Amino acid sequence: MRETLVIVSLLIIIGAAVSAQILILDKDKSILTIFHAGSLSKPMADMEKKFEEEHPNVDVRREVSGSTAAIRKVTELGKNADVVMSADYSLIQTMMVEGDEKYADYCIQFARNQMVLAYTDRSAYLNDINTSNWFEILMNKDVRFGFSNPNDDPCGYRALMTIQLAEIFYGQEEIFDDLVEKNCKVRCEYNNGTYKIAIPKSSELEPENYKFVMRDAEIYLMTSLELGEIDYLFIYRSIAYQFKEQGVKYLELPSEIDLSDTSHEDLYERVRVITSSGRAISGKTIIYGVTIPRNAENPEMALEFIKMLLGETGRGVMESRGQRNITPAICGDSAQLPYAIKSYVE
Repeated sequence: MRETLVIVSLLIIIGAAVSAQILILDKDKSILTIFHAGSLSKPMADMEKKFEEEHPNVDVRREVSGSTAAIRKVTELGKNADVVMSADYSLIQTMMVEGDEKYADYCIQFARNQMVLAYTDRSAYLNDINTSNWFEILMNKDVRFGFSNPNDDPCGYRALMTIQLAEIFYGQEEIFDDLVEKNCKVRCEYNNGTYKIAIPKSSELEPENYKFVMRDAEIYLMTSLELGEIDYLFIYRSIAYQFKEQGVKYLELPSEIDLSDTSHEDLYERVRVITSSGRAISGKTIIYGVTIPRNAENPEMALEFIKMLLGETGRGVMESRGQRNITPAICGDSAQLPYAIKSYVE
C-alpha cells in the first residue's frame, strides 16, 4: 500500500512539473493576432496549422467576423491586430489606408471570389431552379432565403448588389422590390443611371416577416441552410464549395451579376450601397485584401505570415478551398510595402 502511495505521489509531482513546463513554454511563444473575414475561416484554419508547424515558437490567434466589423476592431475599438484580412479590399483601403488618420500603409489584393446561390436537398424547388428563373423561385411564398448583415459584412451588401443587378440583366423591375423591399427596410432608388441601395442601421434591419433570415456574417448562415431553416443562401462560391461534403450545392449565376468578372465592372458600378454609417460602396469585382496595421504588436511575424499567404503554400491552401488567387498579388501603394514582401506583389 505504501509503495502504491509513493508511486501515485511521484506521478502527481511529475505531472505537475510537466504542466508547469508547458505553461512556461506557452508563455515563451510569441502571439500572432489575425482579424479576418468569415469567408476565410477554413483556409485560415489551414494556414494557422501550417504556419505554426513552420514557426513552433508562434501561437496564431484568429478572430472571425464580417470584414467591416474586423476593421472596426482596429479603427474604432482600438484593438491590436498583426494582420487584417477583408473580403473587400476597398474597405481596408478606405477605412485604414486613406483618410486623415491612417491605420495601415498599404493594402494587398490577393484573391478573388464570386456570388452564388447555395441550397441543399431540403430546398424547395431544387429540381426546378436554374440561371433563368432563380429569382422567381425565391419569390414563392413557401421559399425562405438568407444573406448576411450588409452593415457588417461585404457578402451581405454584395447579395443586395447581385439582386439589383439581376433587375438590370433580366429586365424585370420587380426583382429587388419583391425579394428585398417587401421584406425589410432596405430601399433602392434610381437616379441618373445609378441604383442607390440605402441600408438602415442594424437595429432596424431585422427581417419584417418569415421570408428571409439574416446573420452578422455569411458563414453563420450555413448552419441555417444545412438544417433546412432556409432554402437558399446568397454566399461566396468558395464557402459553398467548402461545404460540398455536407450536402451543400450551389447555382452559379451569370457573370454579369455575380461580381466575378472585371470585364463587367461598368455594369457592376451602376449599383451602389450606402451603409448605415454613410459609407458609399460601388459594385465591383470581389477581391480580397490583407494588410499589417500600424498598431501591430508582432509586425515581423506578420510579414512572415503574409509571405506564406502569397507564396506557394498559401496559394495552394486557397485553391484547395475553392478560391482563386491573384498571382502575383496587387498593391496600389507598392512604394509603402516592406521590402520582405515586395517580390510577391506586382
